[in-house]
Parts: sequence; structure tokens; C-alpha cells
Amino acid sequence: MEIKVLGSGCARCKALEKLTSKAVEELNLDATVEKVEDIQKIMEYAVMRTPALVIDEKVVLSGQVPKINDLKELLTNNL
Repeated sequence: MEIKVLGSGCARCKALEKLTSKAVEELNLDATVEKVEDIQKIMEYAVMRTPALVIDEKVVLSGQVPKINDLKELLTNNL
């Protein structure tokens, strides 16, 4: 599983990256978490609000930082 956190580096973007890494670890998923800050690359996903979460090249979340349990559910539903 390839996970990308899209965002400019704001506090919310950093929080989503940290939370995503924690959720991946707690779920023991075979996944990589990558932070994408390049605005051109973010625009390729047609994301209007950051932070955004991309799982296997599919945008699954945009403009919010969910609670860890919601994030875990999102990850497991996109395996």
C-alpha cells in the first residue's frame, strides 16, 4: 500500500502525516507513507483543500484531520 499525505507543510498537514504513520504502525500494515509538499504534484491530484490523503493513487480524504479511529477505518477499507 502506498500512502501519500498532500500538503504545504502547515500544522494540520504535519498532524495528518504523524497520525497516518501511527495508524499504519498500529494496524501493522505493509505500507509506505510519503509526504508530498510540491504544489505542482499536489495539483495533479486535483485537491482543492489540504491536507489530503491519497491511498494507492486515489484521493480518499481532503481538507481535514480525522480522529485516529476514523483514519484506521479509512485505511482498512482501502486495502
